[in-house]
Amino acid sequence: MLIGEYKHTLDPKKRLSLPSKWRKELGKKLVITRGLDNCLFVYPLKEWQKITAKIGQLPLGQADTRSFNRFFLSGAVEVEVDSVGRILVPDFLKEFAQLASSVILAGIHDRVEIWDEKQWSSYKRSIEQNADTLAEKLGEIGVL
Repeated sequence: MLIGEYKHTLDPKKRLSLPSKWRKELGKKLVITRGLDNCLFVYPLKEWQKITAKIGQLPLGQADTRSFNRFFLSGAVEVEVDSVGRILVPDFLKEFAQLASSVILAGIHDRVEIWDEKQWSSYKRSIEQNADTLAEKLGEIGVL
C-alpha cells in the first residue's frame, strides 16, 4: 500500500526521484496521467491495467464518460524508473499540474499523486479543516 507524504525536487531535466520505500511496490514501469484537483496520478502498471479495464466498460454513449476518458487516458504516459529510482515527467504533464521544482509525492493507497508544493499546502489546509465533515459523509455510506 502506498501511503505517506514526501517532499522532493523536480530537477531541471524534469526527473523526479521516487521515495525508496515505494520503489519495490511501484515496480519498473509506471503510468503518469492527469489527475484530479490539479495534480498528477502515478500508477504501477498492474494498477493502471485494472483502472483502464473498468473505464473500458463504461457506456460510450454518455458524454461525461467520453469526456473523462479523453481527459484521463489521452494524458497518460508510460515511464520507466531509471537505475537510481527516478522518473521523467513529460512537459505537458508538468504544465498541467503547474509543477515548480519543489513537489510533494503523496501515497494514496494504489497510486501516487504528484503535487506542486504550494498547491499541496493550500489543498491540505482545506481538507484538514473539513476532515470531520468528510468523515461524516463516509460514515453515511458505511466506510467509517
